[in-house]
Amino acid sequence: MAVKTPIFITGVTGYIGGAILHRLLTHPNADTFEITVLVRNPEKARILESQFGVKTIVASHAEHDKIEQIVEANHVIFHIADSDDEPLITAILRGLKNRHDKLGDLPILIHTSGTGLLTDNARGEYPTETIYSDLNVEQLKAIPPTAFHRNVDLLVINADAEDGYARTYIVLPSTVYGIAKHPLVDAGISNAHSMQIPKLITTSLVRKRAGVVGKGLALWPSVHIDDIADMYIVLFDAITQRPATTGHGWEGLYFGESGEHRWLDISLAIGQAMHALGLTDDPAPTPFAREELVPLFGSEWFGWYHGTNSRARADRARALGWKAKHSTEDMLASVRPEVEAWAKKQ
Repeated sequence: MAVKTPIFITGVTGYIGGAILHRLLTHPNADTFEITVLVRNPEKARILESQFGVKTIVASHAEHDKIEQIVEANHVIFHIADSDDEPLITAILRGLKNRHDKLGDLPILIHTSGTGLLTDNARGEYPTETIYSDLNVEQLKAIPPTAFHRNVDLLVINADAEDGYARTYIVLPSTVYGIAKHPLVDAGISNAHSMQIPKLITTSLVRKRAGVVGKGLALWPSVHIDDIADMYIVLFDAITQRPATTGHGWEGLYFGESGEHRWLDISLAIGQAMHALGLTDDPAPTPFAREELVPLFGSEWFGWYHGTNSRARADRARALGWKAKHSTEDMLASVRPEVEAWAKKQ
């Protein structure tokens, strides 16, 4: 009997993680995978094991010793949970090093970050001309260590580029959109909704008027949930089938985008949807007042974040053969179904 590839995944109850697990379960080589996932909810663990045939470990992200041991027992790690939890990634990296030291294996880590790494402090007032390509390694190395997500990303990169005990790859999704639809969502395991656009929707519903940070002129890329999940699988297949020609370490950063938008475009779409649904008297968005940011977003910083620039091009993934099926127009069309869904939750 052939030995199966042991794969460990964090974040499967989330939006992106659930979509990736679904694709691995339906992968042409799924019968050669031995998948273990980390969950905190015992009932979800039961469903995953009984309905989906997945091994589960019930633990929190703070149980670092347990996570280290699980990682050591697996050759491929998909880390799709909290991208800013430094103690968690440190435990994962310890597990990878243990495996390498004991087996001489070069385990694989596919880590999830985000194009928030590239953000500035535009506050919606202007678009930047700076565009990052994931093929431009020198440009990527010049990103300051204080950038959002950077502390964790550097630990992941250095495990490969400096210490050499693992092959590491970082996927950096942008504005991920679309209501996820797959069996893990239907079973109540995984989240159907993203965070960025829904946050603007929920804050707009609270104020009964679409909101925008500043003039909404700053630019961000976007990518559909199905397209970004497909990217992970294209990358995984390239790593396992063509490891010598698949970039890793500093050459292993993969932006996820299939178009670009202004923040204002999203706010306009929210306003139009709210007006059509009778949720506002005026479809035109208005700027968030500074005093609204903490009540609506939880902090000023997170409020201003929705007016940042983050411009990136997924050149490296496209070179691997990834092709997005959705465009910016699809992203804008996805806003109304989200408004309808979140209005029902209010």
